[in-house]
Amino acid sequence: MEENRENQEIQKESGWESGLSGINRWLVIGAVALLIAAGVAFGYGYRQQLTVGHLTAQQSVATATIDQLQNQLNNVNAKLNDMAAAQQAAAQEAEQKKARAAAAAKHGAPVDKRYKQLQAQLEDQEKQLKDTQDLVAKNRTELETSLSSTKDELNGSIAKTHDDLVVLQRRGERDYFEFDLSKSKQFQRFGPLTLSLRRTDAKHMNYDLMMVVDDNQLNKKRVNLYEPIWIHAESSGQPVQIVVNKIGRNEVHGYISAPKYKESELAAASASPATLTPVSDKTQTDPNRPNQQPDQPQTQQPPTPQTPPPQPESPRPQL
Repeated sequence: MEENRENQEIQKESGWESGLSGINRWLVIGAVALLIAAGVAFGYGYRQQLTVGHLTAQQSVATATIDQLQNQLNNVNAKLNDMAAAQQAAAQEAEQKKARAAAAAKHGAPVDKRYKQLQAQLEDQEKQLKDTQDLVAKNRTELETSLSSTKDELNGSIAKTHDDLVVLQRRGERDYFEFDLSKSKQFQRFGPLTLSLRRTDAKHMNYDLMMVVDDNQLNKKRVNLYEPIWIHAESSGQPVQIVVNKIGRNEVHGYISAPKYKESELAAASASPATLTPVSDKTQTDPNRPNQQPDQPQTQQPPTPQTPPPQPESPRPQL
């Protein structure tokens, strides 16, 4: 009996213990569920807060954009108002001009007086213009005459043959140096210049020439037959002239025309108190002058005189 009683007591105690363990399990499950629900609620609340922040920022941007558009719209309205005011002012000014024109039309006498004055001014200007045109025509005629005379003079000073060159030499105004120049890259000295023939075209009668003037190389291309080349050197007051009067296949023939005296010699002569002797008298009475033909061109420059510029004493070799 006692054993049964003990067994019953043991079974009761075990029943209580199992009941307590079941209650504790449910309490743990409930606490975990509450924690999960609290975490979900907190996450949802945080997400909602972020969403509200984003929406607030977007609303601020939208408000700023609306304000900017409103400002632009106000500016456009102001410009339109200004344009409308300007058009209205222009229309008013046009109406005022029409009114003034109508008023001036009513007062015909002053307008007629101003018209006559304007017409008189126009007539004076037309007269002055006609006088100017006549003066221009007169000056043009004189210039053409002068150019024609200069052209004739230049044509007369170009020697096309040796005989023409002798005639120019007889004038005694300049020194003349004939030359025969072959095509080459080397330079040759003729009188006051150093020349080099680079190209000839016998068919079209032109040539290319290189020259050295005052230590500077100059190039003249496609120079025609009888076309003068004028060189203004520093040592002479007057220009040096080069003329080619014959063009061959690989050579040319021509002459150089140079002033008799350099500018420094003329200046020294003008500063000297000595009496100048005429060249013709000097030629007749000078016993040191060699017996030669005076009308032949020179092949070298005369020596530099230290006294007033008489006729050069150096001999003039024949061509």
